[in-house]
Amino acid sequence: MSTSRTTARPLVVSSDERLLDDLLRLLAAAGAEPELATGGPALRRAHRQAPLVLIGADALAAGALRSLQRRPGVVVVAARDLPATGWAGAVEIGAERVAVLPDDESWLLARCTAAVRAPVERGWLVAVGGSCGGAGASTLATAVALAAAPGVTLVDADPWGAGLDLLLGAEGADGLRWPDLTGLRGRVAGDALLAALPDVAGVHVVAASRSSPGTVPADALTAVVDASRSVGCPAVVDLPRCAGSDASAVAADADLAVLVVPARLRAATAARLQVEGPDSPWAAAELVVRQVPGGLSLEEVADVVGRPVLAELAHDRSAVPRGERGEPPLVSARSPLGAVARRILGSLPRPGAPR
Repeated sequence: MSTSRTTARPLVVSSDERLLDDLLRLLAAAGAEPELATGGPALRRAHRQAPLVLIGADALAAGALRSLQRRPGVVVVAARDLPATGWAGAVEIGAERVAVLPDDESWLLARCTAAVRAPVERGWLVAVGGSCGGAGASTLATAVALAAAPGVTLVDADPWGAGLDLLLGAEGADGLRWPDLTGLRGRVAGDALLAALPDVAGVHVVAASRSSPGTVPADALTAVVDASRSVGCPAVVDLPRCAGSDASAVAADADLAVLVVPARLRAATAARLQVEGPDSPWAAAELVVRQVPGGLSLEEVADVVGRPVLAELAHDRSAVPRGERGEPPLVSARSPLGAVARRILGSLPRPGAPR
């Protein structure tokens, strides 16, 4: 996943030649050529348009800065700790941080690099759940990820599901699994996370551990999903039936939430309870109805659940034996799982979704 540079130039406001040398070196390392301004119309224009504004501590007393409208992306840079008056000036202009060189050089380089990168379109999110145990939600989630590969993250949110890496035939693949990731919170570097995960057939997989299963914290689940999407990598999340707040956070943010419902009355009734529950994350879900011998029709399932049917999943004779042999689900265009996976991907509302 590569990104291109923008043409907007960072603004540097300083007359300190030594500090300017340091800032120009850092910006060159970030791949950016800055614009220098200390006052007048050039300062006002650049301050408004620049992706990042770096203000030297020497310029904090300038009246021209205090007259500018506050904006995000302003960093004060100093060669030594600021005195109290300097901190007051930084607060007055709305600086997000004071970076003191050389101690904060690594942070400032990362901040400059991020500022001059073109924005990445956020990856789409599909949440898949089942109305009952054994509905086939995990197999369908895996099929959707395989059909969307390469460059997609498959997230197993069920710590007791034996691990989606089994469905991919990747139980022996090196990489982090949930016990290594449960402490994650807030913003996580997406590229670093994806590089640390097992990668099978173009699918990054976050799987449960069979040796030390445990609850997946809602904050960690959200952090992992957001990290993948932040670098443009789509995510497919297999949510357990009783996911509580985890489901609320992920399914509510999904571009498409899918409930897999076997065409039986009890399974359809259970799906209706999930859809109609208080503040249900599945309230806007669409249904994938799995055929069963002598089961309900698509119309009957839709009527019981009260949600539209997106697709019907025909019986796939290859799914069970492939799973037992540790082979991924078959997702060719003519296979039942492949056809439904492509229908799901084609229904995504976000621009650029695979079809």
